[in-house]
Amino acid sequence: MNSPATSRRRSRRTLIAVSVLAFVALALLTISPLRAYVTGAATTGPRTESSYVIAAAGDIVCSSRMERQAQERVRELQTRDTGVPSDSRPARSCAAGATADLLRELSPAAVLPLGDVQYECGDAAEFSQSYAATWGQFKSVSRPVVGNHEYGSSCGRSDASGYFDYFGAAAGEKGWYSYDLGPWHLIALNSECTAGRGTEAVGGCNPGSEQYRWLQADLAAHKNACTLAYWHEPRFSSGRHGSANQMAAIWNELVALKVDVVLSGHNHIYERFDYIGHTDAPRDTGQDPESIVETPNLDPQGIQEFVVGTGGRNHVRLNKPPLVGEVVRDDSSFGVLSMTLKPGSYDWEFMPVKGSTFQDHGSAKCR
Repeated sequence: MNSPATSRRRSRRTLIAVSVLAFVALALLTISPLRAYVTGAATTGPRTESSYVIAAAGDIVCSSRMERQAQERVRELQTRDTGVPSDSRPARSCAAGATADLLRELSPAAVLPLGDVQYECGDAAEFSQSYAATWGQFKSVSRPVVGNHEYGSSCGRSDASGYFDYFGAAAGEKGWYSYDLGPWHLIALNSECTAGRGTEAVGGCNPGSEQYRWLQADLAAHKNACTLAYWHEPRFSSGRHGSANQMAAIWNELVALKVDVVLSGHNHIYERFDYIGHTDAPRDTGQDPESIVETPNLDPQGIQEFVVGTGGRNHVRLNKPPLVGEVVRDDSSFGVLSMTLKPGSYDWEFMPVKGSTFQDHGSAKCR
């Protein structure tokens, strides 16, 4: 027969075990799957239950052919430039593996591939081979936007089926969709306004277009205190491709409805701008769009724009002066933009690949 003391000890152990199990069960019920990804070392400030880290970059993965050519150039550089069998300098092209390593270190709640994610023409075979081996490791938390290369612009076609088939529902039916991340509302848009054919045609980006009407309805339905929008071709940029005038009406609508941040890629550089307000597109004079220099209208109640075309494809040197309001720009570093989205504010930090020294970081409040 057990003594009274033994019975009391067993009762205490049983009570402790039941309490621990109850605590674990409660934790599992209250932590959402999305919050479960918010782990790892913080790089842009401490993480809390209501802050979420995202990572973004565009112009990312070389085709398998480009990768072979880049590897051959690296072997030539090792001999011609250094005369030694190894070279510690960052790659000059095809660095998607290095930027994918940054994603692994950040362990973000969401990855935002900013278009031109798979070169040269977004073929399904390249997605399943090249993209899947690098940024595809984060497909489950990826919220992508489509670029001109996914539509096959450099291959004489206008069909992004390889992209849409690879990402499935996460890409949106025609490339635009939205979602919430904690207290933030995020909007993915399609800047390839004239791309696609038949029922897959984007249908324009001007007022009255399907995408524009959808955007108005989406913003009316979501009154979040903080909003971030992103698409491929930047509204403002001093890079080789210049500014995307086709996004002027959408930009102005976002300004009017107090969106806080816009991210883009397309130009293979990094840029950060001061707050830009309502700015009409320049009149069509028949000039090459890439030769038109715009003057953004700075406004403290405007939107902060980042251009992050640094995902790994290659560098394209800057040969134009900076635009009005262009605070930072760099044409020599691969990397990703890490952002910590908080209630009422955000932090940003450009994370370069190993061997690069360029950095940019800061904080801002939502409007």
